[in-house]
Amino acid sequence: MKKTVVALAALAAAGAAPAQEIVRIGHAAAVTGPVAYFGKDTENGARMAIEALNARGVVVAGKKVRFELMAEDDGGDPKQATGVAQKLVDARVNGVVGHETSGTTIPASKIYHQAGIAQISPSSTSPKYTQQGFNTAFRVVANDIQLGQALGRHAVKDMKAMRVAVIDDRTAYGQGLAAEFAKSLKQQGAQVVAREYTHDKATDFNAILTRIRAQKPDLVFFGGMSAVAGPMLRQMKQLGFEARMMGGDGICSDEIHKLAGGAMADGQVFCAEAGGVDAAGRAGLDKFRADYRKRFGIDVQINAPYAYDAVMTMADAMVKAGSTAPARYLPALARTAYRGVTGPIAFDARGDIRDGSITLFTFKGGKRTVLAVTK
Repeated sequence: MKKTVVALAALAAAGAAPAQEIVRIGHAAAVTGPVAYFGKDTENGARMAIEALNARGVVVAGKKVRFELMAEDDGGDPKQATGVAQKLVDARVNGVVGHETSGTTIPASKIYHQAGIAQISPSSTSPKYTQQGFNTAFRVVANDIQLGQALGRHAVKDMKAMRVAVIDDRTAYGQGLAAEFAKSLKQQGAQVVAREYTHDKATDFNAILTRIRAQKPDLVFFGGMSAVAGPMLRQMKQLGFEARMMGGDGICSDEIHKLAGGAMADGQVFCAEAGGVDAAGRAGLDKFRADYRKRFGIDVQINAPYAYDAVMTMADAMVKAGSTAPARYLPALARTAYRGVTGPIAFDARGDIRDGSITLFTFKGGKRTVLAVTK
């Protein structure tokens, strides 16, 4: 009897379908702290991609796979980000989408590179990220050089701002963007009349704003996030300093209106998002936004569609390479030509997106309003 049971078990095992392979995609961003709304936005976008892939039933090398998201909170802190990166490496994830900010992405990228794990950032814009020479590092948005140049051109040519005050929050993102913007201004004959610094957790700006106001600038540029820019706008109004403000994608969220406490006037704030689609791609992006709202009950902040495309691009490379192992699919990822909801995705030799688009916005009624899509 015992031999019969063993034999039947062996036959059952031999005839059983192979276990489904689990593909784990890590996501890392700040989902707590002052910019948690940005981190949750990219996490939600990545989650939507995971759900879409599983609904589709992806097959890699003839075998059906199931994707899982391993979402981690880096708190927007570089030290915490390296701990999160090591945790994802130890969990043997097949790839990583993140981190959210340049200050967390850059230190984490060294750990992923040492482990040979592919990393696609859906939001980090510092050129330093892809200048390290890591074959594991990619991004699906334009970098600060492109962003700063576009903002500088718009400030001078369209806004006629010739006297500009520049502030940054001393983060990798804020410093890099402010430097590229200032460089663009000078190339076009405009003048930086004041250069000031704060930090990413600052709440009191009276001293620097008082110094800037004395220089009578046409425009104040802030390199940093809306969690700082909002209170800064509120204090500008309290000082009777009603200058226009410009910044990058860090302030390019409807959250800035709430954080400014009603101090932001229509047409006062201008920003640029590292990304954007032309008229031909608008329907696809609008559908994504509608699906996102249906799934999570809130609107997209900025980078959710880029996180979605990052996951999809990674999965597409796995299919084309016939392997979910990073070492096997990395070459396919480097030469990808994927059409996402944010437009065509292809990487240059450094891992930067080719021909990255930039969308310029202002705010009306507390909501972002598109001014133009440029490159």
